[in-house]
Amino acid sequence: MKKYTLIGPFKQILTMTGLPLKGPLSDEQLPILENGGIIMVDDKIHAIGSYPEMQTKANHLNAQNIPIQSNMVCLPGLIDAHTHICFGGSRAKDYALRNSGKTYLEIAKAGGGIWDTVTETRKATTSSLIEGVKKRADRHLAHGVTTIEVKSGYGLSVEEELKMLRAIAQADKECHPDLIPTCLAAHMVPKDYQGSPADYLLEISTLLFPILKKEKLANRIDAFVEEGAFSPVSIAAYFDNAKAIGFDITVHADQFSTGGSDVAVKYKAVSADHLESSTEKEIQLLAKSNTVATALPGASMGLGCSYTPARRLLDAGAALAIASDWNPGSAPMGNLLIQAAVLGTFEKLTNTEVLAGITFRAAAALNLKDRGTLKTGLLADLIAFPTDNYQEILYQQGMMLPSLVCKKGKLVVGIN
Repeated sequence: MKKYTLIGPFKQILTMTGLPLKGPLSDEQLPILENGGIIMVDDKIHAIGSYPEMQTKANHLNAQNIPIQSNMVCLPGLIDAHTHICFGGSRAKDYALRNSGKTYLEIAKAGGGIWDTVTETRKATTSSLIEGVKKRADRHLAHGVTTIEVKSGYGLSVEEELKMLRAIAQADKECHPDLIPTCLAAHMVPKDYQGSPADYLLEISTLLFPILKKEKLANRIDAFVEEGAFSPVSIAAYFDNAKAIGFDITVHADQFSTGGSDVAVKYKAVSADHLESSTEKEIQLLAKSNTVATALPGASMGLGCSYTPARRLLDAGAALAIASDWNPGSAPMGNLLIQAAVLGTFEKLTNTEVLAGITFRAAAALNLKDRGTLKTGLLADLIAFPTDNYQEILYQQGMMLPSLVCKKGKLVVGIN
């Protein structure tokens, strides 16, 4: 038997519907429903409209009622389209070294960086990895994030990558946010690998990819295309194999040098992430493609480097998502809303562009069509902030937390 629930009235509902996936957005385009209500049926949205209208419908449906008795602004659950929250250890030492003048690449070449986390993650038990993911996912949920992409990439062997992805799969069953797994076995060539980079990539694609499909551990393949990791030439056969098996492709691109965007567009990647070093050439390339450009302001803040050229990407006609890159090294903060607000300040993004980047445009970066807007038939993932004006959310730069969070129609944060 279907279970109907009415929630409202909300002072404002930002449905995020009717907005284009690509290009700039003005705040005048933002659809705002005043004094609105939402009827949920099981895990989906059944209807959305003015609260009196929704009350009438709810009465006919014998719906349960969740009354909102103070001013709140409702919007879709936030989506973090790029994280590394499955890991062991800490990189506090790296952070101190960077702030004393060492570069990211210098630290990595000296044995720190990604390899330090690989060592600690390999030491970690599966259960400790599961608990770590759940803890970070729950913190994200309290901040309004209801869908979280989670990468592997700190195992760097068939066995250890499987340990990570199985831990992510188990954590997904035990926490409220949806965890979207991505295989990042091509994060770097493991220092203990006895063979060439090409041999490593062939081993991963030959041995690991079929298991990922069989156990449904991931449908997304990522690679770090960068100096010290993999070149555009060396990654080609790996992505060819991934595409042939039916994986979605995403790319760590243009973080310190260019080349990754070309790879992303060539392989019709769902997203190209980072892009801090993208020039006009890469911006135009991405804008003319269907690849979502994902800005990661947390990495810029953690490394002290320039931000993704978000304004120029949007003005060129690109689709821009914004994600946290939450990881133990370059982006340890893990607060999506703070980072999105700060990026908006530095890149001069409208409220609508920022909110689009962490809702429906982030959904597109994950190839998810069932969330990101508040619309009949989509998942009932919604959050509400304690204010009567949506502008307060970004104005307070992430310091205002949602008063309630609904995940798939269930109230998981807030009113009991």
